[in-house]
Amino acid sequence: MIEVRPCATRAEEERSLEIYNAVWPWDAVSMAEVDDFKAAALAHVDLLAHVDGDPVGSGFAAVRGHRPTIGFVMLTVLPSRHRHGAGTTLLRTISEWARERDLEALDAFVPAEDPESIAFAEKRGFVELERNGRLVLDVADAEPPRVDPPDGVEITTWAERPEVARGIYEVARQAYADVPGRRRDRLEPFEHWLEHDLLGSGHRPEATFVALAGHEVIGYAKLSFTSAQPGVAFNDMTGVRRDWRRRGVAGALKRAQVSWAKEAGYARMQTANEARNEAIRRLNEQLGYTELPGVVVMRGPLAS
Repeated sequence: MIEVRPCATRAEEERSLEIYNAVWPWDAVSMAEVDDFKAAALAHVDLLAHVDGDPVGSGFAAVRGHRPTIGFVMLTVLPSRHRHGAGTTLLRTISEWARERDLEALDAFVPAEDPESIAFAEKRGFVELERNGRLVLDVADAEPPRVDPPDGVEITTWAERPEVARGIYEVARQAYADVPGRRRDRLEPFEHWLEHDLLGSGHRPEATFVALAGHEVIGYAKLSFTSAQPGVAFNDMTGVRRDWRRRGVAGALKRAQVSWAKEAGYARMQTANEARNEAIRRLNEQLGYTELPGVVVMRGPLAS
């Protein structure tokens, strides 16, 4: 017997997250990050799937401001409970929720090394939008690199220069628009972006690096953190203003991140790169990142 219902208590939300973290250990997060994500969403739903009374699957869907007509979906079923119908029932329930909100389609994240889950999505009309590799750097054994910014460029942090938040936002507007797969996304208004992108539980001003040319912000690189993986610093975003690209600004920012993570005692750094983003992929390779299987983003119709 399969039963899917929204999480009604904090304990059920935590059980949903436990299932997700068990299936995605390298992307594990804490409830603090989940709460931040929900707060930033226009709407969201958190589901638990039970088979014969046992919680075996988690379904999370949200609508974000940058894609208000597309639902963001994470479906996770414990591997030992595949092929019992929990995934299909979760997708149908989320589709009903999405249909009530006039959504046009769903974007699902699927592990790249999981052909069974990819086949599950393709069978239901989902097609690949983008492919993001997972890159890992062993910081514990790495030598801290010299930052060496280009002439006339200063690398500092948001903690040291809190007045530059608006400048960071203006760089983000250009950077996000130029990331393959995100060109049609709409960045949130400044106040919402500041609250959700720079001030969330997983972000720290001292780990948000800023490139300045005089008083102008020309680039930034932000690390994020989660208590679910205390030894890992995540490369959240690196962006450079269009007129300053290909001058070494991004490299200096990323070297500053590695040096900071090393000094702060982190064991490793992790990032994700869209396969078509050749410039940042080459830069990460130069820094010594190793590429591992990541995720495939697939878009599909609401289930009938």
